[in-house]
Amino acid sequence: MLRLKSSPGSIPCPPRIGSLATPERGQDIRYRWRYVRAPEHSSRTEGVEDALNERLQVTEVRRAEIQSLPPNEAMSILAPDACGTIRVPPLTIAIGNYGLTKPLKDGSVHSDLKFEYIQVDPIVAAMRRMVRGLEFDICEMALTTYLCAKAYGKPITAIPLFLTRNFHHWAIFYNVSSGIKKPKDLEGRTVAVNRGYTVTTGLWARGILQTEYGVDLNKITWAPTDDEHVAEYKAPANVDYSLRGKPMAELLLSGKIAAAVGDVRVNSPEIQQLIPDARNAGFAYFQKTGVYPINHGLVVKDSVLQAAPVLACELFRAFQGAKKIYLAHLEAGKDLSSADETAIALRRVVGDPFPFGIKGSNGKALETIVQFAVDQQVIPKKFGIEELFAPGALNLE
Repeated sequence: MLRLKSSPGSIPCPPRIGSLATPERGQDIRYRWRYVRAPEHSSRTEGVEDALNERLQVTEVRRAEIQSLPPNEAMSILAPDACGTIRVPPLTIAIGNYGLTKPLKDGSVHSDLKFEYIQVDPIVAAMRRMVRGLEFDICEMALTTYLCAKAYGKPITAIPLFLTRNFHHWAIFYNVSSGIKKPKDLEGRTVAVNRGYTVTTGLWARGILQTEYGVDLNKITWAPTDDEHVAEYKAPANVDYSLRGKPMAELLLSGKIAAAVGDVRVNSPEIQQLIPDARNAGFAYFQKTGVYPINHGLVVKDSVLQAAPVLACELFRAFQGAKKIYLAHLEAGKDLSSADETAIALRRVVGDPFPFGIKGSNGKALETIVQFAVDQQVIPKKFGIEELFAPGALNLE
């Protein structure tokens, strides 16, 4: 197979194919990617093409042309055939239903890729299935789960596309009868963690307690209410799994635990957020630190990326198209959901509510979450940011 020339550590995106016919609704289309060497004196060697000595051409392959292919071709990307062709069947993808992903799912974004969307509710269940069984070609992934999976050698790699993000000052709750008045009062207590210890919201909340409020996290016993997505993970000594399976609301209201972190849904005056005016506290955190926390990203199976390295670029393009449509919807200000209103409020503070890539503010957020993961013993050593993402996407934004 011919390969694109690239600078060390990166793979340039191939030129966009503008002549590919758009399939009709319901039509079963597969795509064939072929690397073809460009003529030495081609007149089309301008811009990006100057950096290439091979050209990516995409041709449409209709159902009638592939009926004789082996059944397993529909399951994964194959190695090149004798002619150097990589056949790319529809890629299975599990992502949540957000304003940012809707244009992809409803067909508003046209891509050179064909996706088979797998609906999984809640989306965190897909993350578990991905890190345990590699059930999808592409999957939304909580960032801390990804870090943990990477540390344990799971064959998945992230693309720097961040689907959900927010501040986490709101995610620390306490029972008003517990005697807790301020964050330092959590020391010496048992604090429940919604779901696993490695859940991303919990990691951000603990990191904020440590860095902004001086809480010694090692003086707290952390009690997850579920096991971890990455089954091999070994938690530190101050993590106690004896409350697994216990309802969070019941634990808090009964006083069995004094406080909790995570998405705690208890409608009672007895349970309050520990950090007052949490929303504005989060905004102040951004203004002070420049950190805009990331929750969920996107990962691809290594075998898929190895078979078609340009997939990282194509995914990036597709999500950029979806983002453009969603931001236009927010700008129009009509038929807004509560999630849309949240995105608009975030935009007033951070600017772009969904920045992609590893540069700028995303670099700072990624450095911070990796450091928090090391500090809290979610991963044993610090990853370099470029180790975490597909080489073909490192320079995209």
